[in-house]
Parts: sequence; structure tokens; C-alpha cells
Amino acid sequence: MTNAINATHDPKLKSWVTSANEAGSDFPIQNLPFGRFRPSGSKEAFRIGVAIGDQVLDVKAAGLVDTDDMNVLLAQGASERQALRTALSEGLREGSAKQAAWSKALHAQSAVELTVPCRIGDYTDFYTGIHHANAVGRQFRPDQPLMPNYKWVPIGYHGRASSIGVSGQRFKRPQGQTKAPDAAEPSFGPSKRLDYELELGFIVGRGNDLGEPIAIAEAEQHLFGVTLLNDWSARDLQAWEYQPLGPFLAKNFASTLSPWIVTMEALAPFRSKFERPAGDPQPLPYLDSPANRESGALEITLEVWLQTAKMREAGEPAVRLTRGNTAEAAYWTPGQLVAHHTVNGCNLQPGDLFGSGTLSGPTQDQSGSLLELTVGGKQPITLPNGEKRTFLEDGDTLSMRGYCERAGAVRIGLGEVSGTVLAAG
Repeated sequence: MTNAINATHDPKLKSWVTSANEAGSDFPIQNLPFGRFRPSGSKEAFRIGVAIGDQVLDVKAAGLVDTDDMNVLLAQGASERQALRTALSEGLREGSAKQAAWSKALHAQSAVELTVPCRIGDYTDFYTGIHHANAVGRQFRPDQPLMPNYKWVPIGYHGRASSIGVSGQRFKRPQGQTKAPDAAEPSFGPSKRLDYELELGFIVGRGNDLGEPIAIAEAEQHLFGVTLLNDWSARDLQAWEYQPLGPFLAKNFASTLSPWIVTMEALAPFRSKFERPAGDPQPLPYLDSPANRESGALEITLEVWLQTAKMREAGEPAVRLTRGNTAEAAYWTPGQLVAHHTVNGCNLQPGDLFGSGTLSGPTQDQSGSLLELTVGGKQPITLPNGEKRTFLEDGDTLSMRGYCERAGAVRIGLGEVSGTVLAAG
């Protein structure tokens, strides 16, 4: 089971890679996330790596896999993933006989180029953040913030995979049609209400055959792991175009992923009960199981940080805008998303990406977007240097960080995902 705690989670474990033992490290030996890398400045093919402290281990050079194709690794079953995790843990722990050989397969993270951690064939964005759905719904439908189907079915739409980039992505401000409330017709130009969306990305591992749904009891066996996702949004384009078929140009210009996939196995110590609030409908049978009720939810702390161009020029660090936890934010679990996505016979493939949707907490300081944090632009935020923001401006760098902490377990991190807005071109 992906949520089973075993020897690889032992809080006493230390690594011979000393940076992995430092307090606050995102990548201790209890984590072991996967990504793709190559030496900086080279034109070599990207290959599979595992983050350990401030290093990355070339898993093929270490003799652990015989491929450089991450999607081949994703297609393996849960038992093969667990065996690989065990081998990594045993080889990287203090006193391992592998130290001499594996030291030659290590690269400093500061000396490598990272890319999107796998080939993404299809991208589905869900809407699991109930507080986000309520807050946004109140801005447009004060009498009915949530649509009648929200608490019964995981809402989602199919997004664009081709514009997904890795952390550090720089993209031009999108252009498109907008329509002011008092205008007789729409106008064309750069978006004036550019926003971020704080999300988790779930990476599909082993797929399923067309016409063969995945039962919720087996759903997590088909998820490889979790990454951070910023699904940038042009709110003014979105308001004009989204009816009747949903997001289009407001979403497909850029989405940014962190370079590391934290495996479902690594998250085992940070699971929690999935419980619906009193009075809410319980999930239909195909979305319900004892295991999902007992430990279907994830406890991941998420933060949003902003550095403006003026701050960067003055040498001032980014400032934190919000902080929240996924257990308070998500109305549906990862397993439920898999079960629902495939219940009609849809076939998933290794490397497919699910976005969680914006994950906001119940209070405004836990907002997962500026649309919520500034109440649709009506309440600008003031930064420490005196600048104000309602939505993102050119030159802004927006970063998201994620980590898991719990008594009796070693802290693990998801790393960081950042992106910078450029002027429209």
C-alpha cells in the first residue's frame, strides 16, 4: 500500500550525503523524490535523478534502473516502486556499502539543469478546493456560491499540456478578449487581471485500459506522486470566455511545475482521515472505501511568496503572501479523482497530470489566489516596500513552497515552483 509506513520512513535514518541530514532540508533520506536532470550548459539527454540533500543521484549510473526514460519508470507497478525506494534508502543511508560507488553518480543540484519531471501527455485540472470555490462563487453568485453538483462530483476540465513548464518558467503576459461590464462589445489586449493558482499536481503512474475503470480501492496504486503546480490564470479573459464550455485562453498560456515528484510512498507518514462536514452528502459508493475514509487525505503545508521587480533590484527577498494546509482545503482525495476520472472508461497513461485546483484555506490569509486575497481586486495588498498589488504585474516572480511536518516523522519538502511574468509581446 502506498500509505504504509516502513523502514524507509524511520526518523532515525541518516544519509552519508551529509546535506540531507541538515534540519529543514526538503530532501532528507526519508523523501527521495524523482526528477529529470542534466549537467548545466550541456546538451546531453535528460536522465532520471533522485534528490538527496543538495545533491541529485543519477539512478541509472548507480545501477538502479536501465532506462533514462522517466515515463518507463512511471509505468511500473506499486511493488516495483516500493522495491526501488527500498534500494535507494539502503544505498544512501549511513554505513552503506554503496557509498564509494554511488558517490561517483552524485551531482550538485547547483550544477545541473532540471526540467519537467516527465513527459505529460494529458492534463486534467480539478476544482477540489472548496474554500476557493466558495470564495470565488460569492463574488459572482452571492446567493449560490457553489453549484448544486459540487459536493457530489469532482469537477474538472481538460487543460493544455504543451504549455506546461518547469520552475523558473518565464512567460509573456497573455492577450485576448475582455469585456467591461459597461461596454457594448469586447476589446482585445493584454490581460489586466493576471493571477496565480496554488495547486498540487498528481502524476499518474501505471495506466488503465480503455473501458476499464479503476476502483477506488486500487486508485492510489495508479498515482506515482505529487508535485507543486501553479496554474496561471487571466481572470479578465476567463470572465468573458468561460461560459458555456469553461476555461480556454485564460488558462492555456502557461502552467508551471516544480521539478521533483514526491512519491505517494514518501507521503505515508502525512496522511489523515477523509471526513465530510456534518450535513454534507457522503460520496457515492464508487467514490468511497474504508481506506479512503481512514487515510485518503494529505497533510501538506503550502506557502505563496512574491518578489516584485523593484524588490529584486533593491536586493530585497520575496515576502510570503499566504500559508495553508491541504487537509483543510481539499474536498476530494487523490484516490477519488482517479476513480472518478476513469469511471466512464477513460484510459489514463503514465505521466498524465491531474491538477488539484486552487487550494485555499478557510481564512483569507490562506488564500490560494489573488482573486481571493484581494477580493476580486477590491482590497489591494500592500507589500513591505510600499508597493500595492491587486493582480500580478510585469516583472513579478511568484513562488510556491510545500512541505510536510508531523510529530514522530522527519520533515520532507516538495521543493519550490517559481515563475516570472514578462510584458506582453
